[in-house]
Amino acid sequence: MLYGQWQGRFQGTNTGELLFDADREGQRAVGSAYTTDASGLPGVLVRFDLPGNVAHQTATLPTELLHPIEPRLMTLAEAATLFPGATLPTVVQLSLKVGARTMSISWTSNAGTQGTATLWPSKADKPSTYKGERGIRTWAQFKKFATSLEPDRYIFRGQSLGHRLRTAFHRTRRKDLLPYVGKDVQILHRALTAQTRHLFDLGDPRQMGAFLNLAQHHGFPTPLLDWSHSPFVAAYFAFTGDPGPANDSHKVRILMFDRKEWAARYSQLQYLTFCRPHFSLLEALAIENERALPQQALSTVTNLDDIETYIRAREADTSYRFLRVFDLLRSERETVERELRLMGITAASMFPGLEGACTELKRRLFN
Repeated sequence: MLYGQWQGRFQGTNTGELLFDADREGQRAVGSAYTTDASGLPGVLVRFDLPGNVAHQTATLPTELLHPIEPRLMTLAEAATLFPGATLPTVVQLSLKVGARTMSISWTSNAGTQGTATLWPSKADKPSTYKGERGIRTWAQFKKFATSLEPDRYIFRGQSLGHRLRTAFHRTRRKDLLPYVGKDVQILHRALTAQTRHLFDLGDPRQMGAFLNLAQHHGFPTPLLDWSHSPFVAAYFAFTGDPGPANDSHKVRILMFDRKEWAARYSQLQYLTFCRPHFSLLEALAIENERALPQQALSTVTNLDDIETYIRAREADTSYRFLRVFDLLRSERETVERELRLMGITAASMFPGLEGACTELKRRLFN
């Protein structure tokens, strides 16, 4: 099956990365594939509509050129001017073969270029391969560790044990962000205009980020992940977000990401389409978003389904641990919630308004 996100490197006339996003529409695989050239030449975007359950197939498809720096398409004339002498295809003949574990792609173009790639499917639905820190397994140990950290260096996230980092958008069956940005977000914008006092300008990357962040906090699937500057806010979401009984030996997870080192080593992109695969920090404006400040919120933005594998690869390249996880006993929930309440971290403070107040009183009065 072609459906889902596939990723790998290509070689041939040029070398670089290839990302293949295929959404299911009936029995068709509809989406986009694009390359990022290692030498800084324009990338190539191919939009496709192929049989989704045919393991071996060929297709002749038009190409579009991607600006190597800016998140936009280029005309052939512009690319020829900026990159004189470069070989720029307008049509490719693709051959795709889906095996048990990989997808093999080969192509030739009307410009005489050729290439091959082996792509691997996303593993985002598999259990996390990160293991909890051995020396920090209790709430008391985590508190002591968290209060010793360098301020503002790390961001934190609380979630159920075992789940890989994955955005709400990528948890759906869809992976192609081109129709998401070009159609879905536009529909959402029209629908929410009557509900917000501010008219968001989606042409401004900062306001686009703020709009998606607002939608994320109100349940609309986005390619953003919520984090907090506070390890204790993350603990609140880890313990209260797990619906299981509080008296068993199961665990919850708090993740800690070194945002300072990540930003120092990698360019942080603030867009979703027409760009290389990335996982980036997003300091979104808190326009109309009253939850952002009490949650000490910060977001990450990505066009990748399997964030964990991407971070793992960067850690292997640099021999540096960007992501650490702490698995704490769920049986300590009552103690944790009591201490967090003393810190002022409650449903009422995290979710200002009627919903948060009622949730907090429900927890206090009905346990």
